[in-house]
Amino acid sequence: MLTTTQFDDPDIALAKKAGAGDLQAFREIYERHHRRVYGLVLRLAADHDAAQDVTQEVFIQLWKNLERFRGESKFSTWLHTVATRVAITELRKQTKRLSKLQLAGENQAQFEQQLVQEDSADLNQLDHLVKRLPLQMRWVFVLHCLEGMRHEDVAEELGIAVGTSKAQVFRARTLLEEWLSYDNA
Repeated sequence: MLTTTQFDDPDIALAKKAGAGDLQAFREIYERHHRRVYGLVLRLAADHDAAQDVTQEVFIQLWKNLERFRGESKFSTWLHTVATRVAITELRKQTKRLSKLQLAGENQAQFEQQLVQEDSADLNQLDHLVKRLPLQMRWVFVLHCLEGMRHEDVAEELGIAVGTSKAQVFRARTLLEEWLSYDNA
C-alpha cells in the first residue's frame, strides 16, 4: 500500500530546485505559469495595469515562499492558491488606496463613466461584463464560476459566509444575464 500520492508533475522537481535558490528553475516555472496567473488576476482586477502589477507580486511572493511547497498536490494547484491569496490581498490594498481618492462633482462622474466604458480588444463579452460587477461580487463570481472553487473555499479565502458567496454568485449571474440581454437587444 502506498502512503503518499505521487503526481506525474514535472513542476515539482522545478519547484524544489527553485525553492533551493535555482534561478533558472524559477524562470522555467514563470514561463510555464505566468499567463495563467495573469489571466486569473486580470479577471479579479478587471484592469490590465493592476493585473500586471499583481501578477508580478504573485511571483515575488512565490519566490519567497517556494520552500513551503511540499509536493503533496500538483504544483499548479498550489500556485493557483498562492496566486488567489496574493491577488485578493493586493487588490484589497489597491481598493483601499483608491477609496481615499476624493474626486468631486463632474470629475467623479467622468471617472466612473470611464471605468464602465473601458474596453479591451483581447477580452470577450463576458469578461467585459464581469468587469462591471461590484468588486467583491466579481471576486466571488470569478473564483467560483470561472476558476471552479467551491463556495466553502471562496468564503474562507474572502472571509465571508458561505451563504454570502452563494448569494453573490446568484446576483452576479442575474446581473450578467440582464446586461447580456440588454446589450443584445
